[in-house]
Amino acid sequence: MTQSKHPKNRRKSAAKGMDRSQPRQRSNAGSPKRPKAEGSGAGSTARPGGSAARPGGSAKGPISSANRSHWLFGIHAVLAALANPKRRKERLLVSKEAGQRHGEALDKLLALPGAPPAHQANREDFMSALPDSAVHQGLALQCAPLTQPHLEDLLAAPSTETAKRPVVLVLDQVTDPQNVGAILRSAAAFGAQAVVTTGRNAAAESGVLVKTASGAFDHTPYIAVTNLARALDSLKTAGYWSLGLAGEGKRTLAAAKSDGPVALVLGAEGSGLRRLTRETCDELVHLPTQEPISALNVSNAAAVALYELLK
Repeated sequence: MTQSKHPKNRRKSAAKGMDRSQPRQRSNAGSPKRPKAEGSGAGSTARPGGSAARPGGSAKGPISSANRSHWLFGIHAVLAALANPKRRKERLLVSKEAGQRHGEALDKLLALPGAPPAHQANREDFMSALPDSAVHQGLALQCAPLTQPHLEDLLAAPSTETAKRPVVLVLDQVTDPQNVGAILRSAAAFGAQAVVTTGRNAAAESGVLVKTASGAFDHTPYIAVTNLARALDSLKTAGYWSLGLAGEGKRTLAAAKSDGPVALVLGAEGSGLRRLTRETCDELVHLPTQEPISALNVSNAAAVALYELLK
C-alpha cells in the first residue's frame, strides 16, 4: 500500500480502490469479549461448530456456537489471515499509517483470490468495529471463523519432515484466549502438529486469541473434540505416548520422553487436569521447577515442554 507523496496521488494506494466512504456504524458481528479469569469455573462455554462428531471424538469446524463472522486485529494476525486461502474474508480496515508502513505486503495479499474490499479507516471506524481494549495496530479484518480439520484427518495425513518428532498438544478445558494464543504461537515456533482442545469450556477463535497467537492461528490446526478421553485413545492407537503435565508426576518430562510421537496434555490453571484425563494419560510427568515458584503459567509450561520434546 505504498502511498505517493503527492496529495493528488495519495489515494491511489495499491489497496486497489480502498474506500473511505463506509458507514461508521457499530458492527453487529461477533467481536471478541474480555475473558473471565481462567480456573474460576466461569470461563466461556464453547461448543464445536460444523459437522457432527466423528468416531474418534473430533468435530469439524470452529469452536463457537455459530459460524458468524467476527473481527481479527493486529498486524501479524491480519496479515496471516489474509494470506490463508481457507479464510472467508469480508472486509478490511486499514489506517493511513498502517497502509504506508505495510503497503507492500498488503498490496500482494489484496491481489490474491478471495481478498476482501479494503477501506481506509480512522480512529472512529476502528472504535465502532472493535472492543475498546483491542490493540489493532491499524489493521482489522472481518472474516468467518476458520474451519479446522478432524483429528482423524490429522492422524491419517502423511508425516512431514519439518519436526524432529510428531508432537500434539492437548488442552483440557483451557479457557483463557491469551493463554491459548500463546500456546499456539509456541506450537508453531517449535513445530508441533496441532493443538487439540475440548469442544466445551475452551477458548473459541476470537480477536484476542488470534492476536496473541501472532499469526500462528492460521498455520497450526486448532482442533475441537467432543470427548477428550476418546481423543487421547485415538492418539494412542495412532502410536502417540500421552504425557500429562501435573505437579504430582513422579518423573520429569525429560526423563519420561521417548523418541516416538507424543501427545502432551495440559490442564487449566487452578483446576489442572481432570480426573478422567489423568487416568487416560499413559503417564503423569512434571517440570523441575523450584521454590518460591513451584508452578508455571500453562502457556509458559507448554513452551518449556515443547522445547524439551523438540530440541
